[in-house]
Amino acid sequence: MPLPFLTADRAFDEAADTALPFDDRDQWRRPYRPGPYRVGTAALLLLLSSYVLFAAVIIAAAGDVSAAGVCGALAVLIIAAALRLLRMGTWVSARGLRYVGFFQTRTTAWNQVVTARTVQQPVRWLGLPRTVQGQALVLVRRDRQGEQTTLLTSHSADFLGRSTAFDRASDSVEVWAEEYRPHA
Repeated sequence: MPLPFLTADRAFDEAADTALPFDDRDQWRRPYRPGPYRVGTAALLLLLSSYVLFAAVIIAAAGDVSAAGVCGALAVLIIAAALRLLRMGTWVSARGLRYVGFFQTRTTAWNQVVTARTVQQPVRWLGLPRTVQGQALVLVRRDRQGEQTTLLTSHSADFLGRSTAFDRASDSVEVWAEEYRPHA
């Protein structure tokens, strides 16, 4: 079964000489693969959900249907969290740039983008409160009067230990921004 969210940059592997290798640019795409920490965490969550579902079946066979329903609902929540974790990241299309977080999604049209650039700054390590010196891809929007929004960091769950993948992903998003944002 093909999983398009896990094979996001296969086109980049096949056509590395072009910056925007997609034929259908209106479709939302993540220009990089989810990192091993993100995929590993999602796999562990799915493993946990299988144990919880198995417990729900055993509880239902024992005759306590309401407790089995609670276990089943908990398993569905764990599965939804794992899938949302895999969906998180920065997505691009001809319509704009979309940042998908765990609880919210923000979409910015290209005409609202002033610039997308890579900067050296303190970044959060794996999303935890601890900060380390690293790189970040920041977005500056017209409607925010120069306020920067961090899209990608070199120490996130997608790029920790994969500096080449971060450089490639940030360059790709910068090329999309340069291609589609209006020039003054």
